[in-house]
Amino acid sequence: QVQLVESGGGLVQPGGSLRLSCVASGRTFSNYVVGWFRQAAGKEREFVATISRSAYITRYTDSVKGRFTISRDNAKNTVNLQMNSLKAEDTAIYYCGARLALTDLVLVTNPQSYDLWGQGTQVTVSS
Repeated sequence: QVQLVESGGGLVQPGGSLRLSCVASGRTFSNYVVGWFRQAAGKEREFVATISRSAYITRYTDSVKGRFTISRDNAKNTVNLQMNSLKAEDTAIYYCGARLALTDLVLVTNPQSYDLWGQGTQVTVSS
């Protein structure tokens, strides 16, 4: 069973940057599609970005395109989310999710389709 641990959150001023990491332990991480999601206070968990098994394809929600970059290093069992030009509306708890994928053409944007989750890391964007 794969276990996920997120890190890298914190308090940052608008326009600043953070790099979140999702580290997996357990089985071969390269067989998993991974997604980043966020949940603001009082709101539902929403899709942010997803990356296929070997990073062949990625997808982003419109509000973060051009500002966030998802990447992975399967040798280190890690998926990163580089977040630049942060805005107050990016404030949320960020979670990574993972699920097995049959091919490198699979992307998953629905949080209900993920069966593995980390504990989350808080990102606060405020002056």
